[in-house]
Amino acid sequence: MHGDRTGSAMDACGKGIFMIRLSEAEWKVMSVLWEEAPQTIMQLTRCFQETTGWTKHTIMTFLKRMEDKGAVFYEAGERAKLYYPKIGRNEAALQETEEFLERVFDGRMGLMLNTMVEQKALSETEIAELYEILGRAEAQSRREAGMAERTARGKDGEKL
Repeated sequence: MHGDRTGSAMDACGKGIFMIRLSEAEWKVMSVLWEEAPQTIMQLTRCFQETTGWTKHTIMTFLKRMEDKGAVFYEAGERAKLYYPKIGRNEAALQETEEFLERVFDGRMGLMLNTMVEQKALSETEIAELYEILGRAEAQSRREAGMAERTARGKDGEKL
C-alpha cells in the first residue's frame, strides 16, 4: 500500500476501494491539473511560485507523493514529464466529503445539516440549492423504486 491510501471502504461487489487522501497543497496542484492537463514540473512551479513560494523541488515532492497515492500519472514528453490527473475532481471531492462526514458527524448527513442550520451557516441561496438537490434525489429514488417494482413482476404482470 502506498501513501495515505486506505482500503477500508467496500464497493457494491465487496471489493476494497482505495481512498486517496490529498493534503491541502496536493488539492491545489490537482486543481491546476483538473483545469488544464498535462502540466510539466516547470509549468506547475511557475503557477505556484509567486503565491506559495514553492520551488521546483517542492513540486517534485508533491507529484511523487501524489503518484504514489494514485492521484496523478505522467507520460514522458519530448523534453519533460507530462503530468495528468488519474482521478477526477468529482471522485476526489466525494471521497473527501465521505471521509469528513464519517470523521466529524459519524457519517450522518442530517446531523451535519442540522448543525449548519443551528449555526445559521446557510444562506437563502444555499437553502434553495438544498431544496433543489433534495427534489432531484427524491425524483431519482422514485424512478429507481418504480424500476425495481417492474423488474420484480413476471411476464403476466404478476408479482414473482
